[in-house]
Amino acid sequence: MLSRRNFVTGALTAPILAGATRSIAQVSIGTGVLQTVSDGNLVLPADFIFGPMPQDQLPKLRAEFGLEGETLLPDCNLTLFRDGARTVLFDAGSGADFMPSAGKLVSSLDAIGLTPEDITHVLFTHAHPDHIWGVLDDFDDPLFAEATYMMGRAEWDYWWNPETVDTIGAARAPFAVGAKRRMEAIEDVVEFFDDGDEVLPDIAAIASYGHTPGHMAFEVRAGDDAALIVGDAIGNHHAAFARPDWPSGSDHDQDTAISTRTQLLDRLAGEQMRLVGFHLPDGGMGRVERTGGAYRFVPEGA
Repeated sequence: MLSRRNFVTGALTAPILAGATRSIAQVSIGTGVLQTVSDGNLVLPADFIFGPMPQDQLPKLRAEFGLEGETLLPDCNLTLFRDGARTVLFDAGSGADFMPSAGKLVSSLDAIGLTPEDITHVLFTHAHPDHIWGVLDDFDDPLFAEATYMMGRAEWDYWWNPETVDTIGAARAPFAVGAKRRMEAIEDVVEFFDDGDEVLPDIAAIASYGHTPGHMAFEVRAGDDAALIVGDAIGNHHAAFARPDWPSGSDHDQDTAISTRTQLLDRLAGEQMRLVGFHLPDGGMGRVERTGGAYRFVPEGA
């Protein structure tokens, strides 16, 4: 079962990935630029993902993707969209308090000539620690001092609800406490949106519930140029693609997450729309291909 202790204990015993402070994938969308920057990586107990999956079939899948051992090291890809007028950041990363291997956003921004003050908008896919804890600086003030914060109404309501900390389970209760503390810090400058809303020009919200109760994806589109930022709705490059019908231990509502994941993969493969995944490898940007009765992730430029 996932807990902050499991995360941090794993992080202290596994290597921190090098080369995190860089822009790791970039494409043009209309007159704007969509790029990913690294927030480092997570260190997860493998059972966090694989625990509820069919254990008799799992070894073959793990061997196919070289996922041996008890630890997974998924990348954390934060996405920027810049069009000359706005610098939009999708999610805020882990910050300094989650685990040593993550929280590298500020140095990654610096590597491409940006500061936190340059961010005009922060759009959240959801409020898990690696997506929202980075919203505060070392003094517990909002890091992105000039930004407007935007979150789906259903996601905000779930984490804001005082009953969540008591119903989410003891292992994840610290996630609820941490989310609420950061949401309180941005309460006066946050704006809400719902499924289908154009949250900003050329950026639309798409409900992708399951990983969390109000998880949102974002479609960035200018004419025929488009990309879908899926957050954790497609949470890895292996089981999520090869067996999207298998439950993942990372998901709040596993049945809903399976339905969401399958629909997104089908659309992405059918339209050959570019996707950006928070925990996908090689910068997290690429396309979906059908293979047999499943899918595979093809990184940008492959």
